[in-house]
Amino acid sequence: MYPPAIDPTKVGEYSAVAGAGGGYVWDEVLEYRVWCHPKEGGDDFYYAYTTYEEARDKADLLRDTDETLAKVEAPLALILQREHINEPSPGEYEHVTTERNTEWPPEFLSRPRRTERTIPEFLSQDAPPNRLDILRGLA
Repeated sequence: MYPPAIDPTKVGEYSAVAGAGGGYVWDEVLEYRVWCHPKEGGDDFYYAYTTYEEARDKADLLRDTDETLAKVEAPLALILQREHINEPSPGEYEHVTTERNTEWPPEFLSRPRRTERTIPEFLSQDAPPNRLDILRGLA
């Protein structure tokens, strides 16, 4: 359904701290995370997986069997963005070339991977009225 992690040997080795915000484009999936919140205090924690399916199945199992957890979240994808698009205010876009890791709902991975043309075309004066069509692979 969604691409597997680019390097299965590194799954679970990435920092728990990740960027926030979409950035509109993605380069690589690093891992899929299932965040868990204990009932009786304690710190939140996550399990990391190579595939979305593994993460989804673990989340379902934990919800059904682990009574020590107040909440088990739906899987998130930890992604690498080598470049991304910042939107500091609605309709104002900036090309950011600093790498970052950020967590996304896996559904965002239905957008095509970033190519060398994606961001320049998105920011172009000739972009279609709905710039998001470029990110969706429709323009």
